[in-house]
Amino acid sequence: MIRRSLQEIVQMTDGTELLNKSDTIHELSVHGVSIDSRTIVPGNLFIPIIRLDDGHKYVQQAVEKGAAASLWQIDHGPPPSEIPIILVDDTFRALHTLAMAYRNQIPSKIIGVTGSNGKTTVKDMISSVLGTQYKVYRTYGNLNGEYGLPLSILEVEEGTEVVVLEMGMNNKGEISILSKIAKPDIGIITMIGVSHLSTLGSREGIAQAKLEILDGLNPEGTFILNGDESLLIHELEHRQLPETLRMITFGVETSNDYYSVGVEFTSSGLRFSTNKHDRPIRLSLLGSHNVLNALITIAVADLFDVTAENMQQGLLNLRLSSMRMERIQSEKGFLIINDAWNASPISMNAAIDTVQSMEGYDKIIFILGDMLELGERERLYHVEVANSIDFSKVHAVYTYGEISKVITDTLASSGYSGVAKHFTSKAELADECNQILGINDVVLIKGSRGLKLEDVCSMLG
Repeated sequence: MIRRSLQEIVQMTDGTELLNKSDTIHELSVHGVSIDSRTIVPGNLFIPIIRLDDGHKYVQQAVEKGAAASLWQIDHGPPPSEIPIILVDDTFRALHTLAMAYRNQIPSKIIGVTGSNGKTTVKDMISSVLGTQYKVYRTYGNLNGEYGLPLSILEVEEGTEVVVLEMGMNNKGEISILSKIAKPDIGIITMIGVSHLSTLGSREGIAQAKLEILDGLNPEGTFILNGDESLLIHELEHRQLPETLRMITFGVETSNDYYSVGVEFTSSGLRFSTNKHDRPIRLSLLGSHNVLNALITIAVADLFDVTAENMQQGLLNLRLSSMRMERIQSEKGFLIINDAWNASPISMNAAIDTVQSMEGYDKIIFILGDMLELGERERLYHVEVANSIDFSKVHAVYTYGEISKVITDTLASSGYSGVAKHFTSKAELADECNQILGINDVVLIKGSRGLKLEDVCSMLG
């Protein structure tokens, strides 16, 4: 994590003054940054952000927990006197400025990953594979936005060789800001979906927003994108890219730089080859969509000269972030597939296709929640989810949330002979599911983040 003297922090934040000095001020330094007084550890720099609440109210609490210094926004009146204070015009912008300055001081190679789906999986895959040969840091949890990404950068230890950063967004312009802070050497767009249609209006708008990763990308770096996505290719045709920027495409079509060959589905995961590597690749992950995620990872591994043995080891030893097609064996014997971190039409259909294709189970059960932020076509997208369910394989479909009732209503009107029921209570949903789950069954749980369907996961069994 960042370790700098207070005088250096003043310069790195464009601070105007250092208050509450002592005789030993030049000997003082900070290590680490927090914007939450509850997470302060001794020696941290506290940055009081103004969001739903005003962080300036918690500077005293940060002091009591051992903060070494705090920023203070000039327009907030007299600062406290118990701690060294660095005055700044805007604490939020100072967080960005500090992260940008620190990024410029560390020699790490930065990899930025964005896209409508697959960001976290790709981040985890790349980190696992490169971690076999390099010292790697990756974004943890959901620290991928305008607050989280700069905090992630400030957590990087000096001496780290590769940093893998996830870049999330809700609105136009946000990826541009993140890219300019991180200045990635490798920029990746996993795919373009329909998440955020409610704010960006169209898939074209989403593609344009994701392409903002180019705004801070090293002009002598590498840009990796899905070559099957015509929206991206079309947008790039109208852009003047640096001649020194290398582009690598991946996808299903053989016109891409990286594509898969001979994909096989096994009970434990996937097996496939690529046009670049003769040796078959094994993945202990479910879902054909993970082949594309692996192709991105293989392309990055080749850029870093990772050996074939280490590449395979990294993919097999992969530990995904929780709630991403997470396999949980219940005490009663049935299998839970917890994919409750988020949901979009593409990821929902991918999860459904994967689980209903699993063989050897007595019953397949779906617990599906709302897909949010889809704009005026949200109802249609939920109808399409219902239509993707194989009536001959799925025993029961339970839905939760306001919009997902469309799924069970569509099933009921389509001749589905299984159980199709909507719930407004997670507890009642879990109770009914527990009544039909047997020792050799599998249940998929998936919905948008706002529903927190992992609560249902904890009630099963």
